[in-house]
Parts: sequence; structure tokens; C-alpha cells
Amino acid sequence: MTEPFRLTTMAKAAGCAAKLSPSVLDAVLKRLTPVVDPNVLVGFETSDDAAIYKIADDLALVQTVDFFTPIVDDPFLFGQVAAANSLSDVYAMGGRPISALTIVAFPSASPAEILEQIMRGGLSKMAEANCTVVGGHSIRDDELKFGYAVTGLIDPEKIWRNVGARPGDQLLLTKALGTGVISTALKSGRADESAVKCSTASMTKLNRQAAEILREIESATQVATGSGTIHAVTDVTGFGLLGHAREMAIGSGVSLRIDHASIAYLPGAIDAARNRCFSGGLANNREFLEGCVAFDASVPEEMRALLYDPQTSGGLLVSIAPDTVEPALAALQARDIPARMIGEVLAKRSPLIQVA
Repeated sequence: MTEPFRLTTMAKAAGCAAKLSPSVLDAVLKRLTPVVDPNVLVGFETSDDAAIYKIADDLALVQTVDFFTPIVDDPFLFGQVAAANSLSDVYAMGGRPISALTIVAFPSASPAEILEQIMRGGLSKMAEANCTVVGGHSIRDDELKFGYAVTGLIDPEKIWRNVGARPGDQLLLTKALGTGVISTALKSGRADESAVKCSTASMTKLNRQAAEILREIESATQVATGSGTIHAVTDVTGFGLLGHAREMAIGSGVSLRIDHASIAYLPGAIDAARNRCFSGGLANNREFLEGCVAFDASVPEEMRALLYDPQTSGGLLVSIAPDTVEPALAALQARDIPARMIGEVLAKRSPLIQVA
């Protein structure tokens, strides 16, 4: 019998761990001058999850693009993960995805049936999101890559950004951490099957429901109090929890305290971290962030690594007013979303992020 074909063997780095080092990207973006356009409501200046372009007084486009190398071995599931990850940025902005363009880089020597299954998986997840795939572009490449450019709609008055967190806010995270170390373990043949199954289930779950629940909570609170309670949102992907938390803290002019013991971790993630199943992306994140993150001495090394770990199709990190956190958690957990309160927002101080 021939050995099953493994997609992860086609990639040097898996999923969002294949992203450029944040230090390289940060240095390049700082040297670029944004085009001045009054209709651009959100550009790349604050490293937000997606761009927002106003097309009418009550309507704007949400635009994002995301593609990466295989993070699971099954082609259909890889397509689903790639689609869920691409859609996530729209949900993190509070938008509704409507259309998508496919991005494919495929080895010409590989069976076309693999590409068909990848695309079928992506289409199934896009259909779940009521987002129509309208075309795309493909090239030959020795390394397989797949993803989408997604367009969504949003009310310009209801945009969530990764800036705006306020001292006193609580931090919520809607998914467990650990997809990066588990996928690295899979790539090296050291992953437990049940851990891979749980990780894949997390990566294929849309952030749509979590975003809708948070929007409902915010709307109800606005009716009662006249003010919004969700002050900043971002999704946790390739730069890890700490990398995306850093962007939120810097953009908001605040500091953050994170309790590592309050975070949910995927089954098998802690063992994978103890076995040092670390990607190059994790090392890049650690190197970039070590100057602005301080750990209490009681935080174990494997937990520190998991906070740097690149996530693929990770959860939403939310800065929310303290009087709304309990109803938000209750509503999310009632719908089987593993949301946790993981920390708080502080007035700006040093270090930028404290992990207890």
C-alpha cells in the first residue's frame, strides 16, 4: 500500500506561521506613505485586520486578503481552514462578507484532484458564510498556497478596530490557543491524532457567530446606556496572541495585563510546546516582541511559547467595558464558543504587556 499523501510535507512553514517576520513587515510599512483619500476610513497605518473604504454615507466596503501554505494534511479541510481564516478579518472589523476571489499557487506536478478538493473545501466554508466566490487567480509554484481576497459590507458608524481599548476594559478571547505548535508537531510526525482533530475543528470554525453575539450585546447596551461597550477588536493569527495584543496596546495608547492561566489551550497544545514543536514564525514573534513583554517568574516556558505561537484562523481578541463582560461571556459560552476573560487594559506604563 502506498503511504497517504500529506499536504503538510509540501510546505516549509505551515499556515500563518509562514507569514513574514513582524520585524521585517513593521520596518517596511513605517517607510511607506499612505495615499490620502477621504473615503479610506481604515488603512494600513495601525496594522488593522482589514481596510475600510466608504462608498456612501451609510455604507462602506471591508477588504482583506489572506493565503498560506498547508496546515493540515487533508485537502478539503485545508480549503476550509483557508476560507475561515480569510473571512475572519471581515468579522473582526464587524463586517459582513459578501464576495471572494480565490488565490492559488499549485505545483504543476501534483494531482489536480488535490486542488479540486482544496477548492471544494473552501467553497463549502464560503457558502456557510453566505459569501460568494466570484473568481480568482492561479499560478504554478513548487510550494502549495491557497486563500482568498474577501470583500464585505459595513455601516461606517459601526466599525470595530484594533485601536480604542480603554483603561478598565476587560480582555476576551473567543478561541483556544495552540494551532501553531500542533501543526508543527503534525508536520514533523509527532502530533497526537485527537489534538490535530481538535485543532482542525477550531481552525474551521467561523468567527461569524462570535462577532454576531458581540454585536447583539453591544447593540443592547447602546440602547440602554447610549454608548458602545466594545472598544477594540482584532483576530489572533500569525503574530500570535502577544503580537496582536501589542498592536492593540500601541494603537490605543494603553498597556495590557494578561493572565496566562485564564487562557484556554487546545488539547495537546501544552504537550507540543513542552516538546518544543516551535515554528520559525514563533521564533520571529518572540524576537520582535521581547522588548515590550514582561513575564512573571511563575509563568512556565511552555506557556510563554504558546502566547507567541502563530495562530491560524484564531479567535477574536476583544477589549470590552467591564460591566458588559459577564453577559458577553455567558452569551458566547451558551453557544459553545470557548470564550475566556484573559486580562485587562491598563493606563499606559512599562512594560507594554505584562503576563502574569
